[in-house]
Amino acid sequence: MKASQKNKRRMIDVDSLNALSAFMHAAEMRSFTEAGRLLNLSSSAIGKAVARLEERHRVRLFNRNTRTMTLTQEGRQLLNSCKTIFSEIDKVEKELASAKVAPTGKLRVKLPLLATFMTPCLSHFMRAYPDLDLEIDYTDHSTEIIDGGYDIAVQTGDVPDSQLISRTIGSYRLIVVGSPNYLAQSGVPETVEDLASHSCLHRKCLATGKVERWPVPKSLGDDVLIPIKGVASSFDPLILLAELGAGLVCVPDFLVRRQLVAGSLVALLSRQVEQTETIRAVWPSNRYAAPKLRVFVDFLSRNLTTGDDKAHLADAREPKSDVNRTSRDALLLAESRSAALA
Repeated sequence: MKASQKNKRRMIDVDSLNALSAFMHAAEMRSFTEAGRLLNLSSSAIGKAVARLEERHRVRLFNRNTRTMTLTQEGRQLLNSCKTIFSEIDKVEKELASAKVAPTGKLRVKLPLLATFMTPCLSHFMRAYPDLDLEIDYTDHSTEIIDGGYDIAVQTGDVPDSQLISRTIGSYRLIVVGSPNYLAQSGVPETVEDLASHSCLHRKCLATGKVERWPVPKSLGDDVLIPIKGVASSFDPLILLAELGAGLVCVPDFLVRRQLVAGSLVALLSRQVEQTETIRAVWPSNRYAAPKLRVFVDFLSRNLTTGDDKAHLADAREPKSDVNRTSRDALLLAESRSAALA
């Protein structure tokens, strides 16, 4: 048999769907009359539709007498299938309808504390969708998205919860930075092992209470000692301490773009200490996302990291030449600033 003939047999026409709808309503109400009233049809039309189904499939769907009407085993099976079919049709129609509806209402968003860099992007989003109200919680605590009542969350790392859908919206790198003044006084580390003689400032994760390790290459193992000179629960004070010459910090690159461009911080060991993290939007699994959720994720995917930011960061990072050039530049900058102050 040809493929076209097989496909033709599998097609369901409108009359068949109407017959299935008539059967489903009659089965749920146990009455042709009530089903006809709901569908604006006569009880006779409902009975004929059921009869066509029984004749087509050569099964009895109802056991009927003058007082009662019950489903046969085949009828119960068909009823379950009909519920699934019409439920899917209803979902598709809702999805198509929602695509035409402008996003409105409240959108509860959970963001990590380091996501303050997203503020300009969120500002643009709010102007683009004035009828949508954002309620944002900045927290590193492991509050469940579903139990916490959030519509969506932005997070890094893997998404272990199978009840959540995720979409990658960006990425960032962890880099080591220090101020020119600090480097002039303490020297420029040329290898990861050199960090043992430096003041290294670390971040403590509020969610776990643990001090976050710097991304030392796996090839070096656990033998590399990175001292803990100071600890803070937020990157902002660590970055400020680094600018003031208190030590070196390992931070997400997007948090120090301005400082790298201005020269108040210098990127170090970019070929030895580096780790890329993925930024994901996650939300409760739902086959058909609400318009407000869909536009939010799409907007973040398009605008979270711009090409201009990447270009500035690339220019501000450690030069592609050897480490000695970085050391010399940092020292010269520090000396010139000291001379100017004097």
